[in-house]
Amino acid sequence: MKAQHFAGPFCCMILAAQIAVGQTSQSSGDAALLPDTLRLHQLQMIGTHNSYHIQPAAGIAQLIGLAGGSILQGLQYSHRPIPEQLQELKIRQLELDLFADPDGGLFSNPLGRQLSRMAGGNPGPDPNHGGVLDRPGIKVLHAPGFDYLSTVADFRTALEQVERWSEANPKHLPVMILLELKETVPNPTGVQLVKWTAERFRELEAEIRSVIPAESVIRPSSLRKPGDSSIGDAVRKRGWPTIGSIRGRLFFCLDNEGIWVQRYLEAVNEASDPLLFVSVGPDHPRAAWMKRNDPIGQQREIRQLVQTGFLVRTRADADTRDARANQTRRREHAFTSGAQYISTDFPEANADFSGYRVRLPDGHEAIRNPLHPPLSQQ
Repeated sequence: MKAQHFAGPFCCMILAAQIAVGQTSQSSGDAALLPDTLRLHQLQMIGTHNSYHIQPAAGIAQLIGLAGGSILQGLQYSHRPIPEQLQELKIRQLELDLFADPDGGLFSNPLGRQLSRMAGGNPGPDPNHGGVLDRPGIKVLHAPGFDYLSTVADFRTALEQVERWSEANPKHLPVMILLELKETVPNPTGVQLVKWTAERFRELEAEIRSVIPAESVIRPSSLRKPGDSSIGDAVRKRGWPTIGSIRGRLFFCLDNEGIWVQRYLEAVNEASDPLLFVSVGPDHPRAAWMKRNDPIGQQREIRQLVQTGFLVRTRADADTRDARANQTRRREHAFTSGAQYISTDFPEANADFSGYRVRLPDGHEAIRNPLHPPLSQQ
């Protein structure tokens, strides 16, 4: 028994090292070769953190730097447009920060641009190109005042981009889309942010339904079968569905936790079959996925959740520190934790920092989860 306890973590360490240098075998990770009988929780995939983000332009960066160099450094990462992430980088988890803007125009003239111009600086690209921020609707950005550049500033457009890609690639593995709803930020905004009321929650669900066909969405209730007392009971019994039954589909998760979960569920009403999966404790009736962003400090907890059948999203890096130092410890722990969705700011290396990146070998869409190996390896 002692040898078995040692073998599991040791094999995970070897796998993480192989992934870091791209040396796992193709048969272990090619999504087309992964048996359709595998369940979603038995895989590992790569995601991006703040998937829309573009680092601040030089004129705005100078202003942000006045608040502290480390603050600026944490924002100096940029992502490709979402369709390219999905197609070229095989990203299978996206994260969007959402601000309510029911009347439109709330974020059209950011505070940072105003201050930069007053100081005679160059604020860089106009985030309101084509009047995209003038139109009513939910907006996608990190922080309205200064860190506002986005590859897709309009939530509906982001949904349309994902839907078009999904329709063109009907055999793709399910894409997790994390939605972080914001009504406060820790820096000056220059505007009064709109609160996410019950009406706004319902508008969010309506927007998703209006763009994404119902048959393309994995709903929380769809995990249940007759005899299951709850969604959490279903996951504890079987884990997530087989990948053969959910290829080509998307699922949406509320990134916010705590009181936000209660606010959301009260707003949309249980009887209306809520669309979003919520990050809650493993004993909660709606438990299906959890956000555990620290793969080092939360390693043991993540492994327990994954072995139970829950999905877990963790982060391989944060605030650009790991990339600047080419430090891979957190990335390696993310893989050995068994978390199914490993999020990064660097699916591609930033040559100005180091060669650090997070990817699966040979451009694979997914690999087998080290905590759920084939029976022949157990």
